[in-house]
Amino acid sequence: AMRRLATVRSISTDTYKKLVGQGGATSGWVGEKGARTETDTPTLKEIAINTKELYAAPAATQTLLDDSSVDIGAWLADEVGIEFDEEEGESFITGNGVEQPKGIAAYTMIANGNYAWGKVGFITSGHATLLNNADKLIDLQHALKPRYRNGAAWLMNDSTAQVVRKFKDGEGNYLWRPGLLQDAPDTLLGKMVEYDDNVAAIGANTYSVFYGNFKRAYLIIDRSGTRVLRDPYTNKPYVIFYTTKRVGGGIVMYEALKVLKIAA
Repeated sequence: AMRRLATVRSISTDTYKKLVGQGGATSGWVGEKGARTETDTPTLKEIAINTKELYAAPAATQTLLDDSSVDIGAWLADEVGIEFDEEEGESFITGNGVEQPKGIAAYTMIANGNYAWGKVGFITSGHATLLNNADKLIDLQHALKPRYRNGAAWLMNDSTAQVVRKFKDGEGNYLWRPGLLQDAPDTLLGKMVEYDDNVAAIGANTYSVFYGNFKRAYLIIDRSGTRVLRDPYTNKPYVIFYTTKRVGGGIVMYEALKVLKIAA
């Protein structure tokens, strides 16, 4: 889901750096002969995202490779590719940023009223253990500044979606709108819904529903695709398909992402 939602860039180095404006400029009205005092200067913040290495080392005997009626090497590559997709998908949500990308749920969360740069603002569900108030989803939408709402989307796991799908308005109409055309997304309160089971399920003090402009908020970087080193020497009679992929990820615009915390 995060690869569909976020911005993805390919780079030729191990680190992507970006300067992000944090605002802070001030101005004021002045008369023709009034004194002009110095105003506050806007600040820039450098964000650096490093690539992390994902690897797999499946093996097959040379005899199997020689005698098989199917391309075992291609089959192993497909299986490793699927595994890599699942591993990086998990890291984009929960990764700790040390030997893997930093996921959106790994950042410090702060009550949205006290929002500060470098943290993700949250609002509470209004119940200690449940999500049972549809109005809180509206509150979450409006916690996001208007400049980020065009292109915003929801992200939650499937069990949370099952709960949210049952919410109705005062006239008994479901807030959820299924995508009726092929490949059309489901929508909630007019915005697209994506599913990722790496997002926490509903429970006490969990962050279960993300809402934001992920294109602005999160950046995924890829370094030179996937590489395969075929090694027939290290562990004879096995041929090891040492496969590596370098990928990184992190938030680059904190105010473009908000989250719902299950709490009173």
